[in-house]
Amino acid sequence: MDRNEARIRIDELRETLRENSRRYYVENAPTMSDYEYDHLMYELEDLEKQFPEFITPDSPTRIVGSDLEDSSTSGKALTGHRKEFEQYPHKYPMLSLGNTYSMDEVLEFTSRAAKALGSKEFSYSCELKFDGTAICLTYRNGRLLKALTRGDGVVGDDVTENAMRISNIPVTLKGSGYPEEFEIRGEVLMPYKEFDRLNQERIDEEEPPFANPRNAASGSLKLLDPEEVGRRGLWCTLYHIPSPDISFRTHDEAMRAAASWGLPISDKREICRSAEEIENYINRWDKERKFLPYATDGIVIKINELEYQTELGYTSKFPRWAVAYKFQAERALTKLESIVYQVGRTGAVTPVANLAPVQLSGTVVKRATLNNAGMMEQMDIRTGDSVYVEKGGEIIPKITGVELSERPADSVRPVFPEICPDCGTPLVKEDGGAKYFCPNQDGCPMQIKGRLLHFLSRKAMNVIAGEATVEQLFNLDMVRTPADFYDLKRNDLLRLEGWKERMADRFLSSLRDSRKTGFDRVLFALGIRYVGETTAKSAAKYFGNIDRISSASMEELLAVPDIGEVIAESIYNYFRKPEHIVEIQRLRAAGLKMSMDAPEENLSEALKGLSIVISGNFSISRDEMKELITLHGGRNSSSLSSRTSYLLAGTKPGPEKMKKAEQLGIKVISEDEFRKMLPEGSLPENREEEEEYTDLFGGLI
Repeated sequence: MDRNEARIRIDELRETLRENSRRYYVENAPTMSDYEYDHLMYELEDLEKQFPEFITPDSPTRIVGSDLEDSSTSGKALTGHRKEFEQYPHKYPMLSLGNTYSMDEVLEFTSRAAKALGSKEFSYSCELKFDGTAICLTYRNGRLLKALTRGDGVVGDDVTENAMRISNIPVTLKGSGYPEEFEIRGEVLMPYKEFDRLNQERIDEEEPPFANPRNAASGSLKLLDPEEVGRRGLWCTLYHIPSPDISFRTHDEAMRAAASWGLPISDKREICRSAEEIENYINRWDKERKFLPYATDGIVIKINELEYQTELGYTSKFPRWAVAYKFQAERALTKLESIVYQVGRTGAVTPVANLAPVQLSGTVVKRATLNNAGMMEQMDIRTGDSVYVEKGGEIIPKITGVELSERPADSVRPVFPEICPDCGTPLVKEDGGAKYFCPNQDGCPMQIKGRLLHFLSRKAMNVIAGEATVEQLFNLDMVRTPADFYDLKRNDLLRLEGWKERMADRFLSSLRDSRKTGFDRVLFALGIRYVGETTAKSAAKYFGNIDRISSASMEELLAVPDIGEVIAESIYNYFRKPEHIVEIQRLRAAGLKMSMDAPEENLSEALKGLSIVISGNFSISRDEMKELITLHGGRNSSSLSSRTSYLLAGTKPGPEKMKKAEQLGIKVISEDEFRKMLPEGSLPENREEEEEYTDLFGGLI
């Protein structure tokens, strides 16, 4: 490669790396794998070594990726007006780690360290590399003073208020011996269970799911509403104290001390004294990590002795005393048999790949979303192609590439439909968006059925019915809008195929019970585009009733904390359609709540000041148990922390919660013990656990 070719390639690599760094750190929507990104970085490093005259201070090889937002990333806010976080400098730079993908590269690291330290004896601290987003906590006099994101490594965003909502980050340290002021760094994670829950909510709302738990954690940590951060189920693990003032001899000693102060430190750390022991640790965790409740993407290997860490020092981007070994993502090659186009309840048209069944991470994968037309075009994907499939965060199947060497000679590039595959209406593409939509909102069968199913869902009106029931009633022209459900009669249902008396009675009974559903859930059930559970709660609380919302101006809607321009416009337009006003009048006449209830007074203060986590099954429903805690002055928490008062354990409690309670010294109480804490007669009598309902045609609700 001559000098001019090198300059052109260096510019191309820098542009690609910067763009993908922005997508990774700021937008939480990476377009390439870590492996691809790292190998482009290696190519750039090699070229800069060969042609040092082209090295610049702002090259991606010289600076760490940044999660700081700038004007280039701003736009219409869905969940609230853009609010810049305050930024503060890091006392010590937050650098990245050098990445390796083979044991040969690990051996190179250990050889360099041995050569630099000469005859000195040292060990390695090996620990899991958690796939989350970096955070730096500062404690002063035992209290959390500040929490900063990595930012650009020099300054970070102040997310202290959000960090305080993460259950296992202590606001106050316990024990003694901690420095008057110190920093400790680590990772904010989203466990698989919470990741699944959040993505299912996004899929239900026809929002793009997060690609992996890391992106979900990063996006959640930078939310504007701290209370919503608390509901995201984030977890934190800490692994480094950068202060030179601490009096520990080794990194391992420092971490054991931090754990004694109540800080969340991983117990998967191991001290190794040779490359062979490091390799055994890597091989073991490459298998066992699949059974962990959170995502890991490698192993971090550190020189254990702090004195030698200082001696080895840093490059402009990496510490010389640590390296990260990255696991290869599990992937499989399979055939793309067909592409279908699904229409959701908001009209969004999503391409879905049907695959030849393939085993991946313990499950059989048959389908994978292609997200939108842009992704299909970018990948140049075609029916009949052999495609590589991975699981994002080892959860969601995704196509990551095409094996062009196996492409059939007669393959044809798929054409994204110009008309709705369900109703034939010409599709439209929103300004600045990637998705195509069917604008026939009130006439497209798939959209109508999707909204009906959404209305009945557990998080909306919680009516006992599923997709098959909605399909049958819609096809028989018995239901077209949610209000039609409340006009159904028992005799009408019993005349239908598959309906028996018990099923009809259950369905109608659950419709009657739905009239007790709170106004915020009724508002969510209407299926207004972009209005999820959180937004519905905020709007219901702010305006108080449906009439004030329906008559609100754009300016009034924008005054709601969780509502930005896009959501405000969607709500405003929804209530300007006469057919929607008629529908709301019918639902009101059917007895649904169209205003907020007066706040319910507490039954007692028996649990005042107590934070209680529940786990397992009880003689009443879990929601009723949580309500009882609130009605007696207590506070429900979703996860255990040093601030938890009790773990209320029913039958079959979660083993992870029981183990965590033991580790934190939290008292575990039974339902009988809980009953004794409340005034007599305030708890419902024991009753049989509610039986599970199924849809009329076999689908579990």
